Amino acid sequence: MGKIAFVFAGQGAQSPGMGKDVYDAVPAVRDIFAKADAGRPGTSAQCFEADADELMQTKNTQPCVYTVDLAMAAALEAEGIHADMTAGYSLGELAALTYGGAMTIENGIGIVSERGRLMQIASEAHETGMMAVLKLSDERVEELCSKYPDLYPVNFNCDGQVSVAGDKEQINEMADEVRAEDGRVRILKVSGAFHSPYMNEASAEFAKYLKDAEIGEATIPVYSNCTALPYEGDYKQLLAEQIINPIYWKKLILNMIDEGADTFIELGPGKALTSMITRISDDVKMYRVSDMETLQETLEGVKNNA
Repeated sequence: MGKIAFVFAGQGAQSPGMGKDVYDAVPAVRDIFAKADAGRPGTSAQCFEADADELMQTKNTQPCVYTVDLAMAAALEAEGIHADMTAGYSLGELAALTYGGAMTIENGIGIVSERGRLMQIASEAHETGMMAVLKLSDERVEELCSKYPDLYPVNFNCDGQVSVAGDKEQINEMADEVRAEDGRVRILKVSGAFHSPYMNEASAEFAKYLKDAEIGEATIPVYSNCTALPYEGDYKQLLAEQIINPIYWKKLILNMIDEGADTFIELGPGKALTSMITRISDDVKMYRVSDMETLQETLEGVKNNA
């Protein structure tokens, strides 16, 4: 067995009740939720009890998904499964940095909450959204986006899947063009045009906030969405820039594979990253942990392949 990589889910993966069954069963998971509640009261209740509309609000989504991401990692750690390297998708990158030792969850929940607050303010200033374009090449998606003044190709996920952010009306217009070319469109469960110029103000304000945040160096490689390489240099600058820069997920995963990762475990709600990574490489084992069922499947699979 080669190296294990933990990859943390991002915004859009949230769902009502997320994390509850693992919380009930695993003491280490309850500790993560308690720390999150200490820094942001009500986080656990929101994860377990809020409806989809409440969870879709960026100011709620980000701290809740961050907490569930780290809770699922704690469930694996309690069973002796640790990562050699890590990454996270957009918001999930903050969970990866926390897991990697660059920040504590007590500090991280505050940082994530401020990120979510600022990004929600930016989202509310314009009628924007995001869609995933499927079955078309990266180049064709870029060409289609170039026809619209307020659309941006922002997340390069895997072959045949690029996320587009921008003006909602223009998203709908481009969606019709995509379908006319036998492509597919999936509207994402997010409330703004993330990783685009629509987030410029949020990025600038987040950079100011981060000046006083407690962020150190990670103890294992944490791969950056912006560079597709391990974090180095000014972590705070990379975190602020990540809000407005594209995510190079395919390149990031291929770089992790080049560094020896052959087992990937998606942590947090949903299974979007599992779907992407299995399309990026046929040579890796893929697991995920989002509830007790997937936790048991992953424990059995990883230990059998050790």
